Amino acid sequence: MALIDNAIYVGGKRVATPATLDETYEVMKAHNGFAWIGLYRPTDDEVWSVAEEFSLHHLAVEDTLKGHQRSKLERYGDVLFIVLRPARYMDVDERVEFGELHVFVGPDFVVTIRHAESPDLAKVRHRLEAEEGLLALGAEAVLYAILDQVVDEYAPVMAGLQNDIDEIEDQLFDGDPAVARRIYALSREVIELQRATQPMVGMFEALQRGFDKYAVDLELQRRLRDVLDHTIRLVDRGDSFRQLLQNALTTHSTLVGQRQNDEMRRLSETSLAQSEEVKKISSWAAILFAPTLVGTIYGMNFRVMPELEWQYGYPFALALMVGMGFGLYFVFKKRGWL
Repeated sequence: MALIDNAIYVGGKRVATPATLDETYEVMKAHNGFAWIGLYRPTDDEVWSVAEEFSLHHLAVEDTLKGHQRSKLERYGDVLFIVLRPARYMDVDERVEFGELHVFVGPDFVVTIRHAESPDLAKVRHRLEAEEGLLALGAEAVLYAILDQVVDEYAPVMAGLQNDIDEIEDQLFDGDPAVARRIYALSREVIELQRATQPMVGMFEALQRGFDKYAVDLELQRRLRDVLDHTIRLVDRGDSFRQLLQNALTTHSTLVGQRQNDEMRRLSETSLAQSEEVKKISSWAAILFAPTLVGTIYGMNFRVMPELEWQYGYPFALALMVGMGFGLYFVFKKRGWL
């Protein structure tokens, strides 16, 4: 059912729990209290029914029907329209899941339209019903409690992201090839978190500007300021997360470049070592080739060879072989090939 919870409050106490929207409108007028209607993924007809009863602005209603809105606060006369982007950390997948909550706040009603599991509005309702003095302040007290719950639910999200960033630091220096993909994925989640939390600062400041005009209770003003302080800390922490991830990406690029340089140096050293071996082999091949050349020349079967009749031909050939070998050896040695 779209209608999750529906109650009429008078003096901070629940006086009725209507079963249908039509009944809600009748009972609210009869008791002269304010209604808190909680809807979960309602149909268009249900949204328009609420809109017609409470004279909600058509632009706000169209935003609600379309969904996928940014965090914002808009005022249409004496009705506030608030869009919140609550979040929760999914431990199993190690990711952040973002929801969307639309809140209409008027003098005698609060309508919450939730499109995800977060935030836990049942918890908000139970808390307020246990604090009659706070709930007696009316619809604005409900708005405060909802904002407080949304901000509180960001805390485990921040803790989960912090843990993921710590793991990335270990992956960076372990040389994990998947770390770059994880950095980019976390960066997208942090950016989405910033889009959800940063506009909330302006939302609270807008509420503060209306404190005197709309005679907001002093205690409620203090509580809203306290939630604002928490929100500012969330925004600052989100900024630090984004900076850490940017630094991690820079470090990753540096480490990858260093590893590539080390690999190129190793390949160069290997190539040089191989080149030295080639030089040595080539040098010895040349040295051994010299006497082979002389022996081959004098081993040819020709009749007319002057050295064949020479008395010193054989010693000369041997001396030539040895001399050429030693000569080449000294030449290669001087050039560092041997």
